[in-house]
Amino acid sequence: MKNVTHAKCVRCGAEYEAVPGLTTCTCGGMLDIQYDYGYIRTLVSRETLSGCRDYSMWRYRPFLPVEPDSPPTPLRVGWSPLYPAPRLAQVLGLKALYIKDDGQNPTSSLKDRASAMAVVKAREAGADTIACSSTGNAASSLAGNAAAAGLHTYIFVPARAPKGKVAQLMIFGATVITVDGSYEDTFELSKAAIDRWGWYNRNAAINPYLLEGKKTVTLEILEQLGWQVPDYIALSVGDGCTIAGAWKGLKDLYAAGLIDRLPRLISVQAEGCCPLNRAIQTGEPWSPMEENTLADSIAVGVPRNADKALMAIRESQGVAVNVSDGEILAAMRLLGRTCGVFGEPAGVTGTAGVKKALELGLIDPASTVVSVVTGNGLKDVANGIQAAGEPMLVRPDMDCLLSAFAQHSITP
Repeated sequence: MKNVTHAKCVRCGAEYEAVPGLTTCTCGGMLDIQYDYGYIRTLVSRETLSGCRDYSMWRYRPFLPVEPDSPPTPLRVGWSPLYPAPRLAQVLGLKALYIKDDGQNPTSSLKDRASAMAVVKAREAGADTIACSSTGNAASSLAGNAAAAGLHTYIFVPARAPKGKVAQLMIFGATVITVDGSYEDTFELSKAAIDRWGWYNRNAAINPYLLEGKKTVTLEILEQLGWQVPDYIALSVGDGCTIAGAWKGLKDLYAAGLIDRLPRLISVQAEGCCPLNRAIQTGEPWSPMEENTLADSIAVGVPRNADKALMAIRESQGVAVNVSDGEILAAMRLLGRTCGVFGEPAGVTGTAGVKKALELGLIDPASTVVSVVTGNGLKDVANGIQAAGEPMLVRPDMDCLLSAFAQHSITP
């Protein structure tokens, strides 16, 4: 990989050769993949990307830590739509808003980006089995991408994982282990099993390559905006891997000369589980929290990528905002009714945070904002119904229909 120089620990600075099976530093710190941006500049430009017809995350291969001859994954991952959202912007009182709908990836979440990277690196490592722990989306994305590539998967999920996500795992043929415990319990059991049987590790807070897949979401956003840098990019935050990856992608573009400034990040967590935002808001080290939110994909009380996530928020001079479960459900309705985008609770948390940040005066209404919807609402239909309510039920009779309309204040 001529574009990659080495991997570096974010805690102690130790350097490692960028081999396919990298995990963490001996000090316990996360590794960060380092690039030769001078070389990358010889491979990629706005013009070369404009002429590229590979509308997937692999259009950004010069920015990715994969061997030149490594084939891409079979499923089309990436290049999800970026929608202008003028109606929602008007409702919020915001100058300009864009919605990045990453729920349109193959298994309906942003996590497909990391799992596609895991499949390529597992192949490079000569592995035939991949494993991970997950609250749901990382699991389903791994199962689907691995199935398409002919690899086996062992996946550990907490018992609270939504049925829609577990159904995906079973359909994709994964060996699923439901753990009667918290996400932390689930993670520790998966780690012990991976160590025992030597499976390729897809846990994003252990494997530094997965963040490199996630960063493609911001590479796409800037290209889709015609390289016009927004003021803010809002993301829901759980273990910290997604926001860290988003920032890495932005810094890559800046280092390669494709953008001339960096946006600020909006880190959004659920009030009932916000250890990273709490650290930003108080200035104190992060500490564990209970996983008390219906947004299962970001219900991570012990974030495994805290170092990189906190660094990303601070380096970007970002905004940290927490939202209630009620505000998350309201954002599901608001996104659906103004944009036609159906996001799961964790998927819309970023948008709920944009609304809250405006209300608190944390961002200027004259700003341009991109909000990333990280997962599709069909993954969690129960909370979708909770957000929107049940439909009216009538007998097949016009008088009954008129009565129902009157009860719901509907005037056709």
